[in-house]
Amino acid sequence: MGAIYLVRHGQASFGAEDYDALSERGFEQSTVVGAELKRRGVTFSQARSGSLARQRDTAATALKALGADVPVAEDPRWNEYDHVDIARHHAGGAAQEDSRAYQSVLDAALAAWVEAGEGGPCAETWPAFLARCTDALADVVASLGKGEHAVVFTSGGVIGAVCGALLGTPETGLLKLNRVTVNGGITKVTSGRGGVNLLTFNEHSHFDADAAGLLTYR
Repeated sequence: MGAIYLVRHGQASFGAEDYDALSERGFEQSTVVGAELKRRGVTFSQARSGSLARQRDTAATALKALGADVPVAEDPRWNEYDHVDIARHHAGGAAQEDSRAYQSVLDAALAAWVEAGEGGPCAETWPAFLARCTDALADVVASLGKGEHAVVFTSGGVIGAVCGALLGTPETGLLKLNRVTVNGGITKVTSGRGGVNLLTFNEHSHFDADAAGLLTYR
C-alpha cells in the first residue's frame, strides 16, 4: 500500500514584514520533522511542495535532516489560501499583531468565505481552493507505483481541506481540522485497492519531551 505524508510547514514569521519566511523556530521544527521521518525508516520515491517560501524551506531543511536525495517538485496547488485577501473581503481586514486576536478574526472570515461559495468576492473562492487541493492530491496518488511513498510539504488549510474531503466533510476540515494543525505536523494518507484514505492526522509526538518547546500552531 502506498502512502502520502502531508507535512505542514514550520512556523512562519507572523507579524513580520515578510510573513512567508520561516522563523528560526520554523527551521528547527523542520529539522525535527526530517529526523522523525528518518526514524520511521520511510523511503520516498518523490517529494513535492507548494511554491511558498515557508513550504520550500521546510522541504529543503527536512529532507536534509532525513538524508534523502530526492528532488522536490514544486506545485502551487499545494499553496495555502490567501489569508490576507480572505480577511480583507470577509472581515474588513485585520492587523497581524496579536496572534490570538487575529486567529479569531480569521476563523470568522474563513466561515464567511465558505458560505459565499462560488460567488464570493475573493480572487480564489472556497470551491476553487478545494478543487485545486484535491486535484493536487489525486495527481500524487496517480503518480505512485505499487508500495511507493511520497512526501508533500504544504500548509494547514490545505491539509484540513483535503482530510475533510476524504472524510466527506471538506468544510469541517477547513474550519475545524485546520484550526488544530501544528507546525511540522505529519498527516498520513494511504492509497490502495480500498481507495484513498486518511490514516493519521496531525501527528506531532516528535515535539514531545525535549522538543516540547518547539510546538506551535501559528
